[in-house]
Amino acid sequence: MLAQLNVSPTLPAASHLLVLAPKSKKIPDGLPHAEQLKAVLARRDMKVAELAKSPVAASLPDGTLIVWVMLDFEKDTFALQVQVRKALQLLLEEHPKQIAIVVTGEESECRRSAELALYVAWTNGAPLPVHKKKDDSKPLKQIVLHGFTGSFDAIRAQAEGNLLCRTLTVTPPNELTPAIYRRHIAKLAVEHGWKCEEYDMKALRKMGAGAFVAVAQGSEVEDAAIVHLSYRHSKAKKTVALVGKGICFDTGGHNLKPSRYMHNMHEDMNGSAVALGILLGATQQKLPVNIDCYLAIAQNHISAKAYKQNDIVVALNGTTIEVIHTDAEGRMVLADTLTLASREKPDLMIDFATLTGSMVEAVGNRYSGVLGNSDALLARAVSVGRETGERLCAFPMDEDYEAELESKFADIKQCTLEGGADHILAMRFLNRFVEKNTPWLHVDLSAVRCEEGLGAVGTDVTGFGVSWGLKMVSGEW
Repeated sequence: MLAQLNVSPTLPAASHLLVLAPKSKKIPDGLPHAEQLKAVLARRDMKVAELAKSPVAASLPDGTLIVWVMLDFEKDTFALQVQVRKALQLLLEEHPKQIAIVVTGEESECRRSAELALYVAWTNGAPLPVHKKKDDSKPLKQIVLHGFTGSFDAIRAQAEGNLLCRTLTVTPPNELTPAIYRRHIAKLAVEHGWKCEEYDMKALRKMGAGAFVAVAQGSEVEDAAIVHLSYRHSKAKKTVALVGKGICFDTGGHNLKPSRYMHNMHEDMNGSAVALGILLGATQQKLPVNIDCYLAIAQNHISAKAYKQNDIVVALNGTTIEVIHTDAEGRMVLADTLTLASREKPDLMIDFATLTGSMVEAVGNRYSGVLGNSDALLARAVSVGRETGERLCAFPMDEDYEAELESKFADIKQCTLEGGADHILAMRFLNRFVEKNTPWLHVDLSAVRCEEGLGAVGTDVTGFGVSWGLKMVSGEW
């Protein structure tokens, strides 16, 4: 639950106060509690302009904790988000029920400051679920904004989507099996008016979705499914398909992961959580675009029924696949899901997946990688990443890479054993299962987890992709 927002025409009286101003060489006229700020700067031998690098805090005589920060709007969105988060964190560490935010400057500067501060406050003011006997975290109940009036519904929806994504992602695997996940999604569909259709294992076998079934058959309880959610708007002129990898736990299968790499593999369903977060945000914003959301929900277990190296399976579109490594299960479940989604001929298809370790090696966990079948789409994706603070690095997917996936026994190998540019090979593999003339982007979520937070988000699990996806589906492409 996000904090309630009140807009105050007068300077609010609050125990926790954040003051934001545009970068300046002197203290702006009318800045709240300017005399106290002068005293703090003098004590610390700081110049006013240094507030654009580091916020300062002080306790007022009445006990109010106040933080001042200046924003340098020449910096990119990511840098501004980090700056606001560090400032706000000084207040949130006390777990207040209420925070007052004061923005100053020109109208455009006040709007930008307010949007940044509200998104950071909403995102970090709602704690993620924990399972401790004693939990000291307390949600932020109320935000009072002074200095700008306007609608912030889109910012709130963006924060709601990010929170849903992170909440699902941190849920332990025994509390988010495919069956439980599907029930939760069905409940969300009822709450938000989404049409919900499920393709369970029986239906997928009948359809011939052999790539998905190969992975899911290893679970003792066959509760895997592809779930299709639909959001419709009466004024929509375009349809977007979102596809999310939803592996609720990944053991690696017969190619069992060592414990170091199996840790946190309940987060392998993050791609589906990102897609759900975007769908929720779009619904709450009432975006005039139709969205079809396909979630590939399964687990990658080891058992007598589990798929194994050198198996050959037939995918939904008839392509035969030689299995090379059972820990490359993500591309298997996505293969049939992408076919299902692209057969509906969307105007744009985007898939999200924690897919390859090689992407983490390539960019670390502060960026995610993006590949696509259109240079214009890739350019748009990278640009939107800069606008939203969820930064993307584009990679090639040239046809000659696919030579490494040639098989003597099937139409294509699932992967190679050599590693290397596996994030590119994965894209070449998935390309075989996308219907022709489908504009398509693939986001490899290497930034799913970043210790101590990333951009606007202060938790290790970042919800990366929700803000980017909302901006992407709402704009032109």
